[in-house]
Amino acid sequence: MTFKRITESASNHDNLEQKTVKELLIAINEEDKKVPLAVEKAIPEIEKLVEGIVERMTIGGRLFYMGAGTSGRLGVLDASEIPPTFGMPDTFVIGIIAGGDTALRKPVEAAEDNIEKGWLDLQQFEVNKLDTVVGIAASGTTPYVINALNKCRENGILTGAISCNPGSPLSQAADIAIEAIVGPEFVTGSTRMKSGTAQKLILNMISTSVMIKMGRVKGNRMVNMQLSNAKLVDRGTKMIVDETGLDYEEAKSLLLEHGSVRKAIENFQENME
Repeated sequence: MTFKRITESASNHDNLEQKTVKELLIAINEEDKKVPLAVEKAIPEIEKLVEGIVERMTIGGRLFYMGAGTSGRLGVLDASEIPPTFGMPDTFVIGIIAGGDTALRKPVEAAEDNIEKGWLDLQQFEVNKLDTVVGIAASGTTPYVINALNKCRENGILTGAISCNPGSPLSQAADIAIEAIVGPEFVTGSTRMKSGTAQKLILNMISTSVMIKMGRVKGNRMVNMQLSNAKLVDRGTKMIVDETGLDYEEAKSLLLEHGSVRKAIENFQENME
């Protein structure tokens, strides 16, 4: 039986060029509303994957995202946000895109069709059984990702898949398959739209939940964030004010001295004992 890609099905909307701007925007929004509902149905699988990642990361494992095109870019984006948001070293969550960093800005011809390259790219990081590798592909048919997951499973590495077609080859290659079935795209086949949005939501859920369980959040605050600009210093200072009762300047001084909200508050509490 030929695998059917719902992501390539004809759009529910036609004659787009004849619509007014308002009509286009309303129609796109109508389609976008379907995305969170599709993601909600995948929560049980997302939960299994997060628990598996946390179990391994707690003993030194890493999380790898792998994809091509839009999917690859989304994985790299999510990975790149971990250090500034949660203060985690950039060696714990790693994004790999077919074609390398060049592909972040420009398409790299045939990169996603290279069957062997995905596994080779992972080997550069000495991937091992403590790690988790998550393949991302809206179609669920990207050779670069599928073969990498197959190789991972052969080597006892936990694998996850994020796709937007049911029963895809990518899902079959993964230990835990997350499928967000968002239906046809507004512009037929343009998976940077609903499929991309679904993938981004799922990546947000995975990385945020993992970092919370790894102790990188206190209450609801980013107490380990990097102090890379004035806005974040101000945010961190206000967190310390709320937690300790210090005035703003004292809190800011404490923050800059210790380099993170968590360390500043811990130091304050130790001195109060």
